[in-house]
Amino acid sequence: MATFLGAIALLIIGYMVYGKFVERVFVVNDDTPTPAYTKRDNLDYVPMNWWKGNLIQLLNIAGLGPIYGAVAGALYGPVAFIWIVVGCIFAGGVHDYMSGMMSLRHGGAQFPTLVGKYLGKHIRTFINVLSLVLMLLVAAAFTAGPAQLISQITPISFIVALSLIFGYFILATVLPVNRIIGRIYPLLGGILLIMAIAVAVALVFSGKQLPNLTLDSLHPANLPLWPLLMVTISCGAISGFHCTQSPIVACTMKKETDGRKIFYGAMIIEGIIALVWAAAGMAFFNGTEGLAAALEAGGPSGVVNEISTSLLGTVGGILAIFGVIILPITTGDTALRSSRMIATDILSKFMNMDGKMKVLLVTIPLAVPTFYMATIDYTFLWRYVGWTNQVVATVMLWTAAMYLLKLHKQHWIAGVPASFMTGVVCTYIFYAPEGLGLDYNLSVIIGATLTVPVVLWYAAQIIRHRKVKQKNSGLNIA
Repeated sequence: MATFLGAIALLIIGYMVYGKFVERVFVVNDDTPTPAYTKRDNLDYVPMNWWKGNLIQLLNIAGLGPIYGAVAGALYGPVAFIWIVVGCIFAGGVHDYMSGMMSLRHGGAQFPTLVGKYLGKHIRTFINVLSLVLMLLVAAAFTAGPAQLISQITPISFIVALSLIFGYFILATVLPVNRIIGRIYPLLGGILLIMAIAVAVALVFSGKQLPNLTLDSLHPANLPLWPLLMVTISCGAISGFHCTQSPIVACTMKKETDGRKIFYGAMIIEGIIALVWAAAGMAFFNGTEGLAAALEAGGPSGVVNEISTSLLGTVGGILAIFGVIILPITTGDTALRSSRMIATDILSKFMNMDGKMKVLLVTIPLAVPTFYMATIDYTFLWRYVGWTNQVVATVMLWTAAMYLLKLHKQHWIAGVPASFMTGVVCTYIFYAPEGLGLDYNLSVIIGATLTVPVVLWYAAQIIRHRKVKQKNSGLNIA
């Protein structure tokens, strides 16, 4: 129990100390008018209170990610706590804060636009495609599961359930952000928090042995941590999906000092939720072997349902069903909204994209392939979400590092986790079954070989910007 409670305490301290440090590095200024006012269109740019922004951001980035991912990550043992805490504070929090605040500073710009500005147009072209693919994969994967469950517990068929969900998706995508998202999401975000708190309290008083981090119980020897853990637990530590969602809330912020509470704060809350479910997965099934058997028998939804029902009774069962149906839907609709905003940003360079009808015309072509992918096996889709997701996170961290480097600020807060995540994605694609499926040791060697030139490029950028700074200082003195 000491490990679990200590991990939660470290996340809270991380928000207060390191989150504040990151904010000081960025340098906020409440005298600068935000895009919610300067570009107000009552569709995407609408001022909202910070607490609404925080809960909307939490629901956008969370869904079932910190629940399902944490339960699966619990198979790696108590070492999962380390990754959640360290990843959340030093990688995920920085990633989410920088993506949100950079969007704010650039007039509500979408993630690919930021990439193009700081990493070049070629990387932007690649990331335009990759981010849209990620959005559509997430929307499809987070729709298939709820539709299947609805068809199982009601007379509604899978296709009808899927059609109803997508009808809602289109409404949520084309309506002003304060109509559905701004009104309902804060409530749903609150329910997500209540669910996690209830499970945590019940778990502490259940009498079950909560896992503690020791050298003997660090992790099962049959599961290599690197890089699988960092992809399995993404939403509770660092997730590229978040940087595609941050502009939605950045377009609604009233002032810059709200950024830490909204972006870094939502990431910390998500980390706490992930800790709760990782601990529950290990404790409730008496270790990783019991959890593995439960996952094989009922999948993550079955595990979540069993934990919730056993710890919280009927209320827990209702919360579990609510979570499995509602939470992924609320992630899927904002994924589609983000893809609409990204696609509109791309097309606006070639044509005028103002007007609600044109917004709808962008949304429909995105919804059609997403609907089709949702009819494909859910587990097949999810295998490809993980790696794509972490590649996007890595690119966002490098974008943030170049932004800070250009301004001669402490770029290492993004550069160090970017280097780490480069190693993760370069190794994972060669080792994972959905990748090339190579030998583990060979995959690690190839991953390291590919990471080295990226780090050397980063070092070269640091040297170049230092020379520019010294040159400019010399000109100022002269």
